Amino acid sequence: MDDLKHTAVLPPQATATKNWQAKLELGFARRDARSYLAHRLHKGPLVVQKSLHPEGEAICHAIVVHPPGGVAGGDALQLHVNVDAGARALLTTPGAGKWYKANGTRATQHLQFQLAAGSGLEWFPQENILFDAAEVGFSADIDLAADATLANWDIVCLGRQAQQEVWQRGLYLLNQRITRNGQLIWNERARMQAADLVKTSRVGLANAVVFGTFLVCAGAVPAEVLQACREIVVADAKVGITALPEVLCIRYVGNASQQARQYFEQCWHLLRPWYYQKDAVRPRIWNT
Repeated sequence: MDDLKHTAVLPPQATATKNWQAKLELGFARRDARSYLAHRLHKGPLVVQKSLHPEGEAICHAIVVHPPGGVAGGDALQLHVNVDAGARALLTTPGAGKWYKANGTRATQHLQFQLAAGSGLEWFPQENILFDAAEVGFSADIDLAADATLANWDIVCLGRQAQQEVWQRGLYLLNQRITRNGQLIWNERARMQAADLVKTSRVGLANAVVFGTFLVCAGAVPAEVLQACREIVVADAKVGITALPEVLCIRYVGNASQQARQYFEQCWHLLRPWYYQKDAVRPRIWNT
């Protein structure tokens, strides 16, 4: 029997500029020991095709798909996820996000996650590639119950590496807030234009074109797990780990999005047995 209890499609909103306004709502619930996709509602080109259980009943995997394949100036993507009490979900994407030239209008992506008591969400998208002259605003509002667990990473690549493209014009914005029981535990904001000194400064990106952040919100990290993560060696890149009482923050600055993801995956394999009491199981879509 299909676990999906509510699935619906809203008609896309027509706009004078014909920009895509896409919104996807997902709700995960738990029945006995099984986590499942209980609610799915989408408007515009942002969908999840099927839920999977590649590592058993306890964790539901889903792949978030943006069928156009790229985001143009003026497009807006919204992903809203609710995880009910005791449920666990892992979300990822089938490929890199491509953010095209702005053409005078900013593209945006907004995440809104709500995690109930005892629930868990892993949000592991593949990298976002900002084409030259892209102007993109990323934002997130995440609310956690007292004992909910969140793990998420984001990786940004400035310019198309395969085409040796340089990000000479453009804008990158970030506004991310995480609360637990209504109390703010993480608040990160960033604004970077292509010509800003932070791109070349040694205390900034130092001419690196890839940067990423991996956050785990699951309380204090055991000392032995933290030390194991810090012992991972990454060649020709800068990495750093900060352990706060409520948030573990892992950073990468380098020149290869694949290397950034491999580093985050190595950390994930060490961290997941602590925060989920389960080994990390790599989504099969990452192998394609």
